Amino acid sequence: MTINCKGQLIDLSVPKVMGILNLTPDSFYDGGRYKNDKDFLSQTEKMLNEGATFIDLGAYSSRPNATHISETEELQRLLPVIELLMDNFPEALLSVDTFRSQVARKGIDAGACMINDISAGKLDKNMLPTIASLKVPYVMMHMKGTPQTMQNQTQYTDMMKEILFYFSERITKARALGIIDVIADPGFGFSKTIAQNFELLNNLDRLKMLELPILVGLSRKSLVYKTLNTSSNEALNGTTVLNTIALQKGAHILRVHDVKEAVESIRLLQQFNKA
Repeated sequence: MTINCKGQLIDLSVPKVMGILNLTPDSFYDGGRYKNDKDFLSQTEKMLNEGATFIDLGAYSSRPNATHISETEELQRLLPVIELLMDNFPEALLSVDTFRSQVARKGIDAGACMINDISAGKLDKNMLPTIASLKVPYVMMHMKGTPQTMQNQTQYTDMMKEILFYFSERITKARALGIIDVIADPGFGFSKTIAQNFELLNNLDRLKMLELPILVGLSRKSLVYKTLNTSSNEALNGTTVLNTIALQKGAHILRVHDVKEAVESIRLLQQFNKA
């Protein structure tokens, strides 16, 4: 199973790590931590050295009840950092975390190679046609509503069945437009209670029927720290445990704040499976 990033085939038969670089002041864990060019360069270099295959740049916070910002502000946060990273790490594979088609287009034009969309094209009718024209890998995530309303939309008759139907419908639309490299993210923490998140993790292997790479974002989320009665700052060990379960259930990409620990989980599990 491979995806094409700037002509480079990325083999996902061995899981890969996507490092998170938040450019927002209000993200739930590291919002506002990186304030200037030096911070962005230092953190990116650290994640690349620790083994990240992708760096995911987010300029719009999608945490529950996040503040809505304009497209102009999102671009003002995003584009200078893409240009900075491309100047200093020209071989880096940058992903843009956005649900807006114009942000996606301008991010790719600036040097990114992948789009990570929390809405799977449902919040911008031009997103799927834009991805098709850009011919880049596309991460589509399961979510109901918006970041501002998703926590009120956790009602399901059969959650796994509804998630699979959601992806089936979105994949069909993407394929009809000629989008080749599609990655499915089941959306841990989005439109799901803590119990539903664990149900999703327990049934993650059911997503194999989609025949797509699966991206999992569990890093330091509330299902970890609220279950452990702690905080996101103290949720690394719990994240590593759940990432390991996700890998055993078929995850191909781990989207994380802590790259070193995720890479180590992959290496140890690979060795375990060889034994």
